[in-house]
Amino acid sequence: MKRTTVTIANCELEIHEGGSGAPLLFLHPGAGFRANDPYVALLTAHRRVIAPSHPGFGTSQLPDWIDHVDDIAHIYLELMDKMGLAKVDLIGCSIGGWIAAEMLTKAPERFGKVMLVAPVGVKTGPTDKLDIPDIYVMPPADVQALMFHDPAKMAVDPSKLKDEELAVMARNRETLALLVWEPYMHNPKLRRRLHRVASPTLFVRGESDGLVSAAYLEAYAALVPGAIIATIPQAGHAPQIEQPQAFAQIALDFLG
Repeated sequence: MKRTTVTIANCELEIHEGGSGAPLLFLHPGAGFRANDPYVALLTAHRRVIAPSHPGFGTSQLPDWIDHVDDIAHIYLELMDKMGLAKVDLIGCSIGGWIAAEMLTKAPERFGKVMLVAPVGVKTGPTDKLDIPDIYVMPPADVQALMFHDPAKMAVDPSKLKDEELAVMARNRETLALLVWEPYMHNPKLRRRLHRVASPTLFVRGESDGLVSAAYLEAYAALVPGAIIATIPQAGHAPQIEQPQAFAQIALDFLG
């Protein structure tokens, strides 16, 4: 994919773009965007994929005034203006799904079909209990076990990574904590706005996802008019990584 930079509101964004056809805006999860992941090539074979690195992720800047997912939603709507994207299809994964949901409530007329993959962002359960397990109070191995269907297969050996890659990983984690820490993994106001979503919406979950439960996803989807749900077997919180073929097939079949 081609990598460029675009400046929005004094924030320089890293943009990955590739493929041809109808535009598809892809909003990455907390681990960031990697252009060489297999699912990317499967999507770009059919669509023009535009994948920005969120502020503070990858090499995108993080101005002091950005401290909430809602800020990023506004930046991306302006990015669409700057790129001449009047209307796009949209895929958002995990925190990218949260950003996507915020965008859908602000400018519903600007989106075609939408796929939210293991999204966070709303509070669905009782106030005295977390909907999403607190990943900041458990050992990394336990987080991996919640994240993946096959944690051993998805394990990353830091000793084999370049210094630049390690720096990006650390930066991604730091920014994720900034955005989701308080209130944890949700915007209290978002659930009151989701009735504005006007796009055909598909919620997707990996069957072994230990972070976004089936009950949470169902409650989330119930807040979006007409939303439907699909489950990908043998996948956890990142089905696009563990099952790229199944993920891409579901995405392309739904988006058309």
